[in-house]
Formats: sequence, C-alpha cells, structure tokens
Amino acid sequence: MRHGKKINHLGRKTAHRHSMLANMACSLVEHKRINTTVAKAKALKQFVEPLVTKSKEDTTHNRRLVFAKLRQKEAVAELFRTVAPKVGDRPGGYTRIIKLGNRLGDNADMAMIELVDFNELYNAGKATKKKSTRRSRRGSGSSSAAAPAAKAAPAKAEKEAKKEEE
Repeated sequence: MRHGKKINHLGRKTAHRHSMLANMACSLVEHKRINTTVAKAKALKQFVEPLVTKSKEDTTHNRRLVFAKLRQKEAVAELFRTVAPKVGDRPGGYTRIIKLGNRLGDNADMAMIELVDFNELYNAGKATKKKSTRRSRRGSGSSSAAAPAAKAAPAKAEKEAKKEEE
C-alpha cells in the first residue's frame, strides 16, 4: 500500500531528483516552455509554483529561498525580473501542461509545460482586464432614465454645428 506517499520519485534517488527538477525549473524560467514527459511535468509543476509565488514579493529573503532551490543566479534574476510582474495579479496556477502524445523511441507520454502568461496564442483574444469597482443597483434607476436625454443633447448640438458650417 502507498499510504501517505505523495511524491513521485521518478525512478531516481533524492539528490538526482532535486537536481533534475532544479535544472528543469531553470530551463522553464529561461525558455518559458519545455517539452518533457507527463510525470516529470507534473513533478515540475509542484516544484515551480511555490517558487513563482515567492517571486511575487521581491525581498532578499525570498530571493535566497528561491536561489536555494534553483541554484542558478541568472534564473533567479529572470524569475524576479520578468516572470513575477506578469503573474503579479494571478492567485495561482502559473503553469499549464499540454499533452503532446507518445515519444517515438519508448512510447512515453510527452507533454509541454509552459508559463501561462507567456503564451501569446491563448492570451491574444483576451484584452487586459481593467480593475473596476463593483456598482450597486440602487442608483441605477434614475441615471438610466436620464441617460437617453444626455445622449440626445450632444447629437442635436453636432447637427446644429454642421448646419452652421454649411
């Protein structure tokens, strides 16, 4: 039975697995998407998401915590400089796993893992979301009745201006 065993060991010893995940995370931060097996992608997602959450607040302590996991100064700088501002308003779910099919050599399930906000194809249709305040319904009755009259007044003024020009 596998009671309480949540970590996928990926057929590696602990040190090898941590080094592999750190290298894959650095590649993901640098290239914004990588191709790997589905099992490694799921393990990488659990490894990277807390690091991205820490990078949203740029403090020396958070930089040191992230550097302890990633072990590459350039990847940490890239994470805090470019990735963190793009995901600043997102509450979680910074990565996306897309299954690609099976690998030719050994028929392993392949997947592409990518940072969500860096995919232009998925974000092209969505406009940047403006933060708006929530409006109550109490005052809407009187303002909606006055709205058509307000729209009609500028239209009349434009027509009169055109007549004066002619």
